[in-house]
Amino acid sequence: QVQLVESGGGSAQVGGSLILSCAASERTFSIYTMAWFRLVPGKEREFVAAISPSGSSTGYVDSVTGRFTISRDIAKNTVYLQMNSLQPEDTASYYCAAVQTRSSWLPRAPGEYDYWGQGTQVTVSS
Repeated sequence: QVQLVESGGGSAQVGGSLILSCAASERTFSIYTMAWFRLVPGKEREFVAAISPSGSSTGYVDSVTGRFTISRDIAKNTVYLQMNSLQPEDTASYYCAAVQTRSSWLPRAPGEYDYWGQGTQVTVSS
């Protein structure tokens, strides 16, 4: 089992920044596409960003493009989500997810991912 642990959530003002981290227990971290999803109660889990195993490819949902940046440190088995220009609509529980792949596959459907973290809350207020 791949264990994923998120950290870095908290509260921020509109226009502020936060950085989330996801630490993976898997020693072969470099063969997994990693992604961030977010969840608001009563709504469907929403894709936020994904990064390929090598880090060479990334993808973002339109609403965060230009504001959020996903990156990974293979040596540290860690993926990050840098969130800038935060808006109230970014308030959600954020989850890290992983799926093994041999390519730069960047799925956006939650059902494509095999491993999930416990979530970390992000709250943005004015």
